This record gives sequence, structure tokens and C-alpha cells, in this order.
Amino acid sequence: MLSAIQLSLSSLHQPLLFPSSSSNSFLSFTYITPPSVCITAISSVSLSKSRPFRLPFSVFPTNSVLKEEPSLYEPQPIQHLSPSTAVDLNGYFRMLNMAVHYHDIELAMAVHASVLKLEEDSHLVHSLIVSYLRMGLLSHAHKVFLSLPCLSVASCTAIISGLAKSNREHEALELFFGMRNSGINPNEFTFVAILTACNRFLELKLGFQIHGLAIKMGCLSSIFVSNALMGLYGKCGCLEFLLQVFDEMPQRDIVSWNTVISSVVKESLHDSAFELLRDMQRIDGFRVDKFTVSTILAASTASPAAVAGREIHASALKFGIESNLSVKNALIGFYSKCGSLKQVVALYEKMPIKDIFTWTQMITAYMQFGLVDSAVEIFNEMPERNCISCNALLAGFCRNGKASMALDVFCRMVEESMDLDDFTFTSIISACGLTMEVDISEQIHGFTVKLGLCSKDCIEVALIDMYTRCGKMDQAEKLFIQCPDNDNHLKHLTSMICGYSRNGKPEEAISLFHLAQSAERISMDEVLSTAILSVCGTLLFSELGVQIHCHALKEFVFDLTLENAIVSMYSKCGNMNDAVKVFNSMAKRDIVSWNGLISGYLLHRQGAEALAVWFEMEKASIKPDSITFILIISAYKHTKMNLVHNCRKLLTSMKTLYDIEPTSEHYASYISVLGSWGLLEEAEETIIDMPFEPDVSVWRALLDGCRIHLNTKIGRRAAKQILAMDPKDPSTYILVSNLYSISGRWNCSQMVREEMREKGFHKFPGRSWIISQNKVHSFFSRDTSHFQAKDIYSGLDILILECLKAGYEPDTSYVLHEVEENQKRNFLFYHSAKLAVTYGLLMNGSRKPIRVVKNILLCGDCHMFLKYVSIVTRREIFLRDSTGFHHFLNGKCSCKDNW
Repeated sequence: MLSAIQLSLSSLHQPLLFPSSSSNSFLSFTYITPPSVCITAISSVSLSKSRPFRLPFSVFPTNSVLKEEPSLYEPQPIQHLSPSTAVDLNGYFRMLNMAVHYHDIELAMAVHASVLKLEEDSHLVHSLIVSYLRMGLLSHAHKVFLSLPCLSVASCTAIISGLAKSNREHEALELFFGMRNSGINPNEFTFVAILTACNRFLELKLGFQIHGLAIKMGCLSSIFVSNALMGLYGKCGCLEFLLQVFDEMPQRDIVSWNTVISSVVKESLHDSAFELLRDMQRIDGFRVDKFTVSTILAASTASPAAVAGREIHASALKFGIESNLSVKNALIGFYSKCGSLKQVVALYEKMPIKDIFTWTQMITAYMQFGLVDSAVEIFNEMPERNCISCNALLAGFCRNGKASMALDVFCRMVEESMDLDDFTFTSIISACGLTMEVDISEQIHGFTVKLGLCSKDCIEVALIDMYTRCGKMDQAEKLFIQCPDNDNHLKHLTSMICGYSRNGKPEEAISLFHLAQSAERISMDEVLSTAILSVCGTLLFSELGVQIHCHALKEFVFDLTLENAIVSMYSKCGNMNDAVKVFNSMAKRDIVSWNGLISGYLLHRQGAEALAVWFEMEKASIKPDSITFILIISAYKHTKMNLVHNCRKLLTSMKTLYDIEPTSEHYASYISVLGSWGLLEEAEETIIDMPFEPDVSVWRALLDGCRIHLNTKIGRRAAKQILAMDPKDPSTYILVSNLYSISGRWNCSQMVREEMREKGFHKFPGRSWIISQNKVHSFFSRDTSHFQAKDIYSGLDILILECLKAGYEPDTSYVLHEVEENQKRNFLFYHSAKLAVTYGLLMNGSRKPIRVVKNILLCGDCHMFLKYVSIVTRREIFLRDSTGFHHFLNGKCSCKDNW
């Protein structure tokens, strides 16, 4: 037997074999057992019967010593039990049960001492072993086990089970192999014990072999063995094997159903979970128990399943299990996602007993509802805290944009030497990305390097995302190049593509995607598809977007996030018809779906259609969120009639009718509406009368209205307020500077730009993109880097001449530099939008519309020029800038010159 195992070890290149003096027993040597060796060993064990299995010494490896309790170990005889007295064995069994029930170790050891004086009774000794194990005294059980003159399947099974439950899975496997070698055949309880060991260290291949052995020995008909097998397959993600075992079971219990239901929920197959629940009640007539309720509530967190979740709550009440702590915790989790805060708080306050999971659930719930202070209060009141509760607080701070608070909690965790896991570091790295402060981000990066965590995929992905959010694309690229090309490469790729898109580099995102595709290094999943669809929408790359949509239809079970991304892609690409079709075909919708459709209509300046969606939401009792109101208020900018009074009424009713407090973003949208309709005085008065201090976005909305209507008087006041607030984004400085330039105040304009440079802000250069022959082409102002630049400039010169003949007059007031008039005309003629449209006319067919996207506001001269281009070329031109779509046709634009 030793040579067989040695051969197995050498074939697998696994050393660490330590021979002992004996060589005729399976356990006559010790070794550190890798799972792969166990697999080989079990297949080499003979099924033939041999002499009873006697242990020459400990079944445990010599390199792992059992912890003993010296003061309790040596059993002391109990005085009133005399060896000469007729023994009532049932009395011993009753005393052992009492010892376990009251965890009375002294009583158990007293019984042990008395049993030593009796003739051996295998049932009593086995009961003694089990009693010690149930009290957590594995060393005591082990000593009794070693004293047995002849081992039985029951005693071996008990020790295997004890080892498996004590995180000593490898030793459990060694004992199991020893049983097999000595001819002791396992029973159904042995299989359950050894499958528990496999489950704990996820040894699937060994589980397959034990599955085969159970079939061979006729034990698979046992409900317990089948349940244990399903538990292993479910934990290893082998749903197909689990369902096969489940379907072949001649008889099932509630554990069987709970196992299969929890496994399909783990795979996000929520509809299947509900079907299984109905089958459980219909086929076997089982009532739900606390495990069923907790699992199904987890499947009910998606809003369309909210009704099912409430039905499960009703069942818990009906069967009297609603008061169970785990059920209460699951209900808090469910209502925090699918209900209201009042329901969550009501459940919490009625709980007579709370555990650390309850407190953590409440922290998560408050954070989900945006009540950061309440979550912090709960955290401070917790009688005990662990890494998980701190992680919930960290994640909540990140969710609510409180990066500095997350950093404070992390520092406290480090100072108090609290356990830090991967989730802790991904959360704090995310917080660094939110701060966008490079120094702090690099310090956290260095800390992860010091702890040796940078090789973990989740940490690598988080670090890439952090650097992209800080604008350090060079650092992100270095990390990405260093990442191993393994199964998790897709996550790194997705993070990098999102980073390029976030930093205004959609062309680089598409290039990276095509490079990965050409190298056949990726298999598209829903997350990457969503990221690429977003980039397609940014670039008006409808051809690639349609391909991704078709691929998704073939390959994926649609999830809501992906469908929302498809709706957004079509609307951003100028195809509202297909966006509406996808929206109407969606089996499930959330508030993001509705907001996405409204946002699409706003991009096309279709205010009436956006309001129609809002009325449909109200009719269907869809609960709006804060973003919904920002969008709906903005819709009043694009209505044919002045409906400002309706807009004002909506803003004032947000709190009373919808329980949503208006924020600066809502007021900024409303001020933008007033500015669009020329009500600048009313807009300024509204800002002054706001119930809280307005931020930069509100004054900026007023300044933008002043730009449209050339009101320099109010504009100067707005600019003064903005500069006093020390804005943190360069676009605000540019807007103020441009306003001064338009009014001829060149010195003021220059001062603003110098202040911007002193603070380290840089203007994002104007850039335009066009898709031609499925390739992305980008242009900057006066750009000559394109390989066809000579042809483009020649074509543009001809186009300018034709437009001048048709009546186009260059408006040099849009050149915001103090230069000579001819230089102004030269600057004006070669803006990026003009170059991109010219390239499209040269490369696209005679009837195909030209589609261009620009990353900043289209200037007034380019707008006028493109009107004339649509006349002289008789072509449709679609251009999307930072305000939305411009559709040029026959000398007119869909924006009606108001953008």
C-alpha cells in the first residue's frame, strides 16, 4: 500500500513524504496531503476486506498536534458508581445526553471514568465519542477513539465528522482512506462526513470520486448523502450536477429543496428559484422554513419580484417563523432594497434580539437610502464590531460620495489592528478614486504593495479604476500591462476601457477593445458589453453598437443593466425609434430604465415626449428618484410652449408629493429652464431666495443663460459669485473667461485663465469624432495629424467658398483671442467640427447622413456654417455636442438656434 501511494506522489511531483518504522499499515507514515494526492490515493485503495483496523498510533499527522485541556483530560472515577454494582447502561446514555445538553464537561468525564471500569460496550463508547465531539472536545474524543481495540464504521465516521467540522479536512481524508484500506466500508453517515470535508476546501474532483463510490455502494438513495453532494456541487458552482442529483432523488426533504433553491439564487436564476418554491409546495407539500424564507427573500431583491418577497413575508407570518432572527435579518435586507425606510425601521425596532448581522444590515439600509448620519449612529451604538460591519460602513461612504469619511474609518481600522480583507481594500481604493487626489491614492497603493496584495485580481482592478478616476492614465496603463493574462483578464480590460471613456478618450477605448478581440483574448460578458455600448453611444458608433446588441441577444440571458445600456446607446446614436422599441420590449424595468428613456428624448430636444414618459410613469405609479426630477425639470427647456409655471409647480411639489428634497442640482436645472426662456431676472431672484446656499452649478446655469441671451450685466454678477466660490472644474473658468471675451473685456478674460492655470486646471481641448468605414477618426482645431489632412483641408476650402457664395458670413466674435481679424477668420474656418464634417462628406456615400460628435459646446459660427453646408451639399448632418443633438437639413437646425 505504501508503494502505491509513493508511486502516486512521485507521478504528481508532490514531495513531503516522511516514512516511519512501519510499512504494513496505511497510517504508518505521515505526509502533508494535497487534495490531488488524496484523489489518487482513494482510487488505489482496495475494496477487499481484511483484519479489523487497529491503529498502532495516532491517526493524526505528527506535524499537527491536538490541543488538549490538561485540567480536564484525565477522567476521575465517580464515587457513587461501584464496579460491582449492576450497571444500567441506559443511565449512562441519559447522563451523557445531560452532559451535552448542559455542556457539563465534568459530568461527561465522570461517566468516561466509570465506563473505563466496565466491560467494553461499543454503543456506549461510541456515544462517549459523539458526546465529546458535540461539546467541542475533539482531543478527548480522539483519545477514546485510540483506546478502541477494534474500530467500527460508527466510531470512524464520528471522528471524520469531528475533524471536518474543526477545519481539519485533510486529516479527515486520511482517516477515511485508512478505513477503506482496512476494509471498513463507509455507510451513508460516513459519506456525509467526508463530503463535508470536501465542501470545506472545495475539492470538486475528489467529490466526483466519492459520488461514484456512493453510487457503487448503494448509498446515494439516502437523502442525507444526496443533500451533502448537492451542497458540494452548489458551493463549487456546478449547478448542472446539482440538478441532476436532485432530479434523481427518490425522496426529498426540506433540506433538499432549500439546497437547490439557494444554489439557483446564487447563480442569479431568480425566476427558477420561485418555480422551485412552487414545486416544493405542490409536489412534496413542504412548508417554508427559516432557510427557505431567507433564501427566497434574497431572490426577491429585484423590484419586479417585490410582490413575491411580500408573499414570502406573509408565509413567514402564517407559519410563525417571522420572529426568527435570520428571517428578520433577511426581511431587513429585502425591504431596504424593495421597500421603504419606514418598513425597515419598523422591523428593526420590533426585534427583541439583534446580532452583529442585524446591525450591519441596518448600516447598509441607511446607506442605501442616503442617510449617512443614521448609519454612523448605528455603527457607534454597536456593542461589538467586526471587519464585515466596518466594510459595510466603508462601502456606504463610497456609495454616498463620502470619501474622506471612508478614509477616516480605514485609518481607525489600521490603528486598532482590525482584520482587513479584500473587500476592505477594494472599498478604500474606491474611496481614493472618489477623492481624485493622487498623493493619497499612491499612499494606499504603496500600502497594498507592502502587504503583498497587489497580485490579487480584485485589488489590481480596483487600482486601475482608482488611477483612471484620478486622471493618471499613464499609471493605469502600467498596471494594466503588468496584469497576468489569466481568466480574470476580462475584468482588467473592462476597467481600462471604462477609464478611457471616463477621461474623454473613447477612441483609445475602442482601439483597446479591437486589439483584445483580434488577439482572441476575451470572451464578451454582460459587464464588458455594457462598457462598450457606453463608448459606442459616446462616439455615435451605431454599427458596433448594433453588433454588440445582436451578440447579446444570442449569448446572454438579458439582465437589466445591459438592456438599459442598449436603450442609452441607441438614443445617444440618434436612433430614438430603436431605443423606444428596446424599452417597450423589456420584460422588467427599473427607475434607471425610465430615466434613460427620458434622457434620450432630452438629447434630441424633445421636451413634450419626455414629459409624456413622465405622465406614463405617474399613471403606472412608478416611484421617481432624484435624477428623474432633474431630467423632467430640464424637459421644460425643450417644449414648444412656455410652460415655466408647470416647471415651478413641479419643483415646489417634490417634497410634499414625492418626499424628495430639492437639491442644488434641481435648482440648477430650474434656473437653466428660466434662462432658456429668457427669464434671467426671475432666475437671479430665485437663486437669492433659495432655502439653502446655492453652489457653483446654480450660478453657472444662470451664467449660461446670460451667454445665450448676451446679458452681460447679470452675467458679470454671476461670474463674480462663481469665482468667489473657488470652483474645482476648468469648464466653469472657461465659461467665465469666454463671457468676458465676448464682451471685449480681454484683460478680465486673461486674468481668469491665469488663475485657472495657477490652480493646476487645464482646459479640455475641443475635439470632434466621426465614424467612417467602421473606424474612428478624431480631429482637433486646426489639426493636421490625420493621414488625409491635405485632402480634408482642400475639401474644406472648397466648401467654405461654396457656403460664402450661398450667403454664409463668418462670425469672428466666436474667436475668443485678441488677434487680428484675418487670424480670427483663420482660427474660425478650421474648427474640429468643420474638419470632421468635411471628412464625412469626402468619405461617405452621396445619400448617407453625416454623423459627428463634439465633446464641448458647438460654437455659433460652426452652427451657422453647417446650416449652409446642408444647403450646398443637400445632405443631412447630425451633430451631437455637450447640449444635445443638432439636426441640420435644408438650412435649418432642430435646436431652433437655442442651445
